[in-house]
Amino acid sequence: MKSIILIAGLLLSSATHQAFAEEQCGKVTIADMNWSSASLIANVDRFILEHGYGCEAELILGDTMPTSTSMVEKGEPDIAPEIWSNSVKELIERGVSEKRLAIAGNSLSDGGEEGFWVPQYMVDKDPSLKTIEGIIAKVKTFEHPEDPDRGAFYGCPAGWGCQLSAENLYRALKLDDAGFDLIDPGSGAGLSGSIARAYERRKPWFGYYWAPTAILGKYKMVKVDFGSGIDAEHFRDCISQAECAEPKVTMYPAALVQTVTTTAFAEKSPQEFEYLGKRALTNAQMNDLLAWMEDNQADGNIAAEYFLINHQDTWLKWVPADVAAKVKSAIKAL
Repeated sequence: MKSIILIAGLLLSSATHQAFAEEQCGKVTIADMNWSSASLIANVDRFILEHGYGCEAELILGDTMPTSTSMVEKGEPDIAPEIWSNSVKELIERGVSEKRLAIAGNSLSDGGEEGFWVPQYMVDKDPSLKTIEGIIAKVKTFEHPEDPDRGAFYGCPAGWGCQLSAENLYRALKLDDAGFDLIDPGSGAGLSGSIARAYERRKPWFGYYWAPTAILGKYKMVKVDFGSGIDAEHFRDCISQAECAEPKVTMYPAALVQTVTTTAFAEKSPQEFEYLGKRALTNAQMNDLLAWMEDNQADGNIAAEYFLINHQDTWLKWVPADVAAKVKSAIKAL
């Protein structure tokens, strides 16, 4: 009889603990940013928090600056799954120092990536093309659309923040002297289109791009090694600035891409905060998912379902076994 009472007590205790955990979580608001990778992560978080942790999870529209400001000043939303912290560095630091914000972890484990790239098929044929020395030695290989005597380097579209860094590194590498013209692709679509056209025809291509993106998921590219390493201070103080009188060669430093929550959420929901700290994807994983989204015209919600169904080996590492079981059960009901 005592053993029956003990078992009943343990079951009651477990149920009470679970109910308390779900009550602790309560309503959670998640910023659904207006770009694909952030929307995917936001929808994954909503599904796991709702079905795995018993939260009342709600997505609200967001963008980097207004979301970060609202979290600091108003304490909402609770979670920003993908914040490119360098673009709001001072605001995030102020929020953390005033104990209004908490950093859960990196949503992209290897950070956002920028660089100068060439197609994989070119490097397969000529491994020297993965270095800037090899690129410069084969300048005529990279056909200029208008001038057969010059090579083509595709820069970042005019007006974009990356235009400054791409142009300054073009100068630092002395690509003009080497015989390359800096070509403005006109728009993001123009730049991605130039890669797609080159790939479809197996033609040479050399230029700036960034990740995570569907383009680098769909078309395998190799980042060109400048042989310089990374000088993050010079990149910040000169390469990324309009006024950069003496640009020096440096590889692009990784951009910090983090999951940020309000301190109130972190303190109220430590288990859920721990999940957010473990939840991260690599650039390569995200590139592939973004390519799938583009090919299937999928929004963040559909992409999250695809990810949860097809990449259990990834997300199972983020959650305890009991949470994983509930998420799996919810997936089966989709």
